[in-house]
Amino acid sequence: MSLDIKVPPVGESITEVTLSRWLKKDGDSVAMDEVIAELESDKATFELTAEKAGTLKTIAKEGDVLPIGAAVASINEGGAAPAAAQPKPEVVANAPAPALAEAVPAASAPASGGGSLQVKVPTVGESITEVTLSRWIKKDGDTVSMDEAIAELESDKATFELTAEKAGVLKTIAKEGDVLPIGAVVCTIEGAGSSVSAPVTQPVASVAGASSVAAASTEKTYASGTPSPAAAKILAEKGINPASIPGNGVGGRITKADALTAVTADLVSENPQGGKKSDVGSQKIEVKTQDSGLKTQDPSRERREKMSPLRKTVARRLVAVKNETAMLTTFNEVDMSPIMELRAKYKDKFKEKHGVGLGFMSFFTKAVCEALKEWPAVGARIEGEEVVYSNFADISIAVSAPKGLVVPVIRNADKMGLADIEKAVAALAVKARDNKLSLEEMTGGTFTITNGGVFGSMMSTPIINSPQSAILGMHNIIERPVAVNGQVVIRPMMYVALSYDHRIIDGRESVSFLVRVKQLLEDPARLLLGV
Repeated sequence: MSLDIKVPPVGESITEVTLSRWLKKDGDSVAMDEVIAELESDKATFELTAEKAGTLKTIAKEGDVLPIGAAVASINEGGAAPAAAQPKPEVVANAPAPALAEAVPAASAPASGGGSLQVKVPTVGESITEVTLSRWIKKDGDTVSMDEAIAELESDKATFELTAEKAGVLKTIAKEGDVLPIGAVVCTIEGAGSSVSAPVTQPVASVAGASSVAAASTEKTYASGTPSPAAAKILAEKGINPASIPGNGVGGRITKADALTAVTADLVSENPQGGKKSDVGSQKIEVKTQDSGLKTQDPSRERREKMSPLRKTVARRLVAVKNETAMLTTFNEVDMSPIMELRAKYKDKFKEKHGVGLGFMSFFTKAVCEALKEWPAVGARIEGEEVVYSNFADISIAVSAPKGLVVPVIRNADKMGLADIEKAVAALAVKARDNKLSLEEMTGGTFTITNGGVFGSMMSTPIINSPQSAILGMHNIIERPVAVNGQVVIRPMMYVALSYDHRIIDGRESVSFLVRVKQLLEDPARLLLGV
């Protein structure tokens, strides 16, 4: 019986992948779940595994671009999975019999009843193809119980815990900081009530033979010393042999970071003073690299940290928004004295009744919800050649979390009162601070509010939170002289900014929206009366 192996779905926006490399050859016997090929999308490289044991029949070729669901290979039953290679005893000529009696432990037989369980990276979202192992909660060799948290995994959107699927002894495989594709093995759990077979011993011909067996027993995977596609390209361009550098990826794979490190080391070794010499014709040209020279002379002048997945995603999305939208910003100013007087008068009673403080964010959120009813284009978004209008208001609130900027969403804010909004904002802020926000709490949203005023910002042009079309920026409140009814008075004033996508929001709509928000904030009674 034959089973087709097809390209699996790897994300909503990915429609095709490239078969970058076959790890097993046509006609090879493969075991179930054994990695047979590497597939590469425009976002990540991931592994294709055998869904059952048998004989591999390749269909696609290396370099082929395959749509999702296309057949890559087939596996015919009947072909046995490859057996593990056993070290052969060496025989030393004329060696006395007692010298050959030394025994070396061989690989233990697998535990009966599933004594070893592989713990893999779970699926955490349709658009997420890889995660980072940020921290081991339990250590290698620790005894863990079922459902106990053993590690923290971090995606570009959220941090979540990896739990033990059964009780036993933890054997870690991945390291902290490793970037792992979905489905990659993170660790194994040994034991769990099943006895492991006693070690099998076998004779070794001599001390030299014993050392060769020990060397043979060192576990090497297909990935050991193998560069990823990105790393292979960098090493080929620089003429560096992959065998000369260590791999710190999963299974000893050479990652892009390893390749970049090797390139940097190569440059410094060629010219420790910061220059690299190269031949052009018969002339010698020396290129001075001031940065590398400074690093070798005084390493304390700089500090390098690897960008977190969240930071990389934020950077990528912000650049994409600037490049893909016709973003424009309009400004206005709000007299905050009416809201400040209202808060001073009722804040104690409000907190006593609702158990939460009365802040500015609830007023702004409510004002935005009312203005969106009048100018729905501000809460719309572009999908292909269509404009999607929302009949609800899910307001995203930008929060500065320890690991970076996150934007959790207040669902159906247009149907909530001031107290409900304040409670929602407080709950989301606590989760953001503790890195407990879920993917559901950060997806969606029709409009975003960001408050740079808490850090002292006087004016800014906020960047749209894609795929939304507009964002409101709040700023700090400063007492300034303003003209009121022909008189110069001192009032607490705030600049507000609305950045919007000019492709679907015209100037009339954007300016009118911001003016409406200003009117509602300067006369809070309108929020209650809906006028």
